[in-house]
Amino acid sequence: MCKVGLVLEGGGMRGVYTTGVLDYFMEQNLYVPYVVGVSAGACNALSYVSKQIGRSKKSTIGSIDDPRYINYKNLFQHGYLLHMDLIFDEIPNQTIPFDYDAFYNSEMECVIGTTNCRTGKPMYFHKKDCKDLMMVCRASSSLPFFSPIVDIDDEPLLDGGIADSIPIKKSIQDGNEKHIVVLTRNKGYRKNPTRMRRLIKKVYPQFPNLQEAIINRYQVYNETIDLVEQLENENKVFVIRPTQPVKIGRVEKNVEKLTEFYNCGYEDAKFDFKNLKEWIVH
Repeated sequence: MCKVGLVLEGGGMRGVYTTGVLDYFMEQNLYVPYVVGVSAGACNALSYVSKQIGRSKKSTIGSIDDPRYINYKNLFQHGYLLHMDLIFDEIPNQTIPFDYDAFYNSEMECVIGTTNCRTGKPMYFHKKDCKDLMMVCRASSSLPFFSPIVDIDDEPLLDGGIADSIPIKKSIQDGNEKHIVVLTRNKGYRKNPTRMRRLIKKVYPQFPNLQEAIINRYQVYNETIDLVEQLENENKVFVIRPTQPVKIGRVEKNVEKLTEFYNCGYEDAKFDFKNLKEWIVH
């Protein structure tokens, strides 16, 4: 069997789609040797590698009613929209415990992507590099404008989705021959150029390379989608994506909408599962 990588797109709260996909995979005992994710994709990767079915769902949909989770008052008072201490400390270490032992003892490789603010390039953390796992995941999920920069080993880091929204090239670079790609946007979606050039330069004046990465993100994203679809046509990639246009945003708080999108991911994985298993072994 070829070496298979699992590639997980981010997308903020749209990541509940991926949560549904991975919960179904885990119920069917489908685990691949390599996982790479950014932002919400990285968060989902952690629960997958630690084999905690339902944990990511509880951590997002089950926690979203906490008034601290997403609160615009936080943005103006503290500089963050999502309460990062709640999400990456209180929830995994107290209320919905993350199984660190299972994660680090797993034979699966897990790679988390961030964006280096100095270089504007992706900076990846393999499992062995994650001395503070939740801090790395926090950096990967720190949305520009809505979250403060996270410093790890004197490197200023932000959302991995800025520089590499769909880390298929990293999976290829690390030696995988086939790739399961879970997207959080429907087929045909393409990003448009940002209209916030002035704001980007005003907020991050000390990081010109980061400015360029945010401004050019749409182009990199669209080129990556083109690559994914090319590899899909070559039968090197198996894509699971929403079958209908996505109607929830990065900071969606509506539990009903989030649950519906989670169920969409679960059912899409269920529908594709037989073909996926055949594709893996051939």
